[in-house]
Amino acid sequence: MSEPEVEDFAAMFEASVKNRRFSRGQTIEGTIVAIGPDTSLVNVGGKGEAVIETADLRDHENDLEFAVGDRIQAIVVGTNKGITLSRKGIRGAATLRQLEDAYEARLSVEGKVEADVKGGYEVRIAGQRGFCPFSQIDTIRTADPAQHVGKTYAFRIIEFKDGGKNLVVSRRALLEDEQKAGAIELRRSIAVGSVVTGRVASVREFGAFVDLGAGVQGLLHVSEMGWSRVTDPSSIVKVGEEITVRVLRIEADGERIALGLKQLMADPWVAAASSYEMGQVRTGRITRIADFGAFVELEPGVEALAHFSTFAPTGRADAWAKSIAVGQTAPFEILAIDVDKKRIGVGMVQDGAEVRDGKKVDEVKEYRERQVASPSGGIGSLADQLRGALKK
Repeated sequence: MSEPEVEDFAAMFEASVKNRRFSRGQTIEGTIVAIGPDTSLVNVGGKGEAVIETADLRDHENDLEFAVGDRIQAIVVGTNKGITLSRKGIRGAATLRQLEDAYEARLSVEGKVEADVKGGYEVRIAGQRGFCPFSQIDTIRTADPAQHVGKTYAFRIIEFKDGGKNLVVSRRALLEDEQKAGAIELRRSIAVGSVVTGRVASVREFGAFVDLGAGVQGLLHVSEMGWSRVTDPSSIVKVGEEITVRVLRIEADGERIALGLKQLMADPWVAAASSYEMGQVRTGRITRIADFGAFVELEPGVEALAHFSTFAPTGRADAWAKSIAVGQTAPFEILAIDVDKKRIGVGMVQDGAEVRDGKKVDEVKEYRERQVASPSGGIGSLADQLRGALKK
């Protein structure tokens, strides 16, 4: 054997050994050393170079995503005549061998949906008839099976039998993988405080789930829907509606995302700092009744507390609660204000009390303070009681 033949044999032997280091379906990393119009070369270690379709290096807009010298990860789809790599799948597979390679490497192949048959669809791939079950054509339930007929999709071969004559394929498997990859990227990009747009996926009594894309959902709790108390989430958002929300919290490595809607609205308490003052009378609506008093909405998002001691004496300790009702509107006097803590104490203005320019006359105020004053001086003034109640 001449010296050149020995060198050629050595090179072939080395390439053969190197090829045996890789198996179909294996993910490997290499450096791009050349980019051609149709195929490109990737250095996968030592003197070994693998071939990859240049189309695999392009994005959805057909622009190159990589340049010579970039590192990439790809899947081995062939080892017979050198190493063949793919990042996206075997496009335009034309032979059973290519279909088998795609099956073993779990890569995608293109197929055309030709008809809907019992239990699924007939899909034509590389001249072979494949079957796609109804449940595997999409990630969502298909209302009209005929809508997929005639479409060309990427599929994954999930069963390869009888030498390729019996194929079962799935489009859903690929969509779910893409969704998972997109979800990882989306969760990385979402930060607390960021404003995002999503679509309402479902509405429950405790709030709404918002689809932010790639299958990632966040919870918009009913308490974060508006500055006013919301009792029916469906009155604020509707399924399918596109809304803009703020990210409030991210927990469990991005698996739980809390969203807020009211945070994108003006905070009514900011205006309350300058518009509310002691002794002022405002019309309010009773929203809740508790053991210690009643909550009163003075305006959307501004709720005050009327302590039970501010209601007119009725003879029985619990009779005050029976004299009012949820939804009732009445004039209320501002008795205590702590805007920083978003707390306002009020007292209902009783029938017959005179009001001038939004304020009660001094005589009425003095009368009410006398009504709640303790004979022994142990209870204190009405304002003191309100301040004590607001601290609880």
